[in-house]
Amino acid sequence: MSNVTTQKVQTLLSSENVKNRLDEILGKRASTFATSVLQIVKSNSMLANAEPNSVIGAAMTAATINLPLNNNIGFAYIIPFNERQKDGSYMVKAQFQISYRGFIQLAQRSGQFKTINVSEVVEGEIKSQNRLSGEIEFDWIQDDKERVKRKTVGYVAYFALVNGFEKSMYMSNEELNAHGKKFSQTFKKGGGLWATDFDSMAKKTVLKLLLSKFAPLSVEMQTAVETDQASFNNIDEISEINYPDNETTQIDPDLERMKLLVDDIKTLEDVEFARANVPDSEKVLHAEIDTKEQIILKKQK
Repeated sequence: MSNVTTQKVQTLLSSENVKNRLDEILGKRASTFATSVLQIVKSNSMLANAEPNSVIGAAMTAATINLPLNNNIGFAYIIPFNERQKDGSYMVKAQFQISYRGFIQLAQRSGQFKTINVSEVVEGEIKSQNRLSGEIEFDWIQDDKERVKRKTVGYVAYFALVNGFEKSMYMSNEELNAHGKKFSQTFKKGGGLWATDFDSMAKKTVLKLLLSKFAPLSVEMQTAVETDQASFNNIDEISEINYPDNETTQIDPDLERMKLLVDDIKTLEDVEFARANVPDSEKVLHAEIDTKEQIILKKQK
């Protein structure tokens, strides 16, 4: 089966349609990129059994946002995944995934960011928290030897733009666990990347949420946010996306982003930002925004 799949992937990469698109996107690097995709498929026995179109779809997305599929660099990956079908059976598909390093790379490339970073937070580093503004003051431990001895309690992402605007976002381990279980059926069962590499997934999650909520998104960044952890049914229509780890099909990326905005409301500033970015037609989401606003106001009394 794996040899057959590899041959099909190779045939698709050699087709005029795919070759022309890779040439248009990557120019002289198209041939090298195609070779790297084949090597990735051959080196992973499960990926070698994946549905060929999903492999090409993931590869084309990486090419579109110009992130190399190289494990040593660690910007983006093609990951095999068992996707549940409508009849209850499972099919191995390729899922496109971006690491937090990949998001940082795209941000830096846009030329709008002066600084961008994400870090774990250990016990004793949270000095104070303003419940009204949501701002957290950190007291960083400078001694690395002392720091590694302490338990990680959360993660924080930060960016500053060249125009002076800056923003940070902190999520506790409990919040990140809840987020992972909400959006990953595999994690609910104790598996997947959330279970095997919580640190990387936590960093990516808090950074991705911060960027999607507050940063000016380049075309590349918008594509990255919308297609991260997606599989593709059709190599010609990138918008035809499935998110297999949540067992959901045909997700509207814009609606998904709005849901994330509402889910992440913690302050009155977040409430106003969500209201400004969620259309009036999304009445269910606006009802959730109103409810969260009331909860915040009650806590302040």
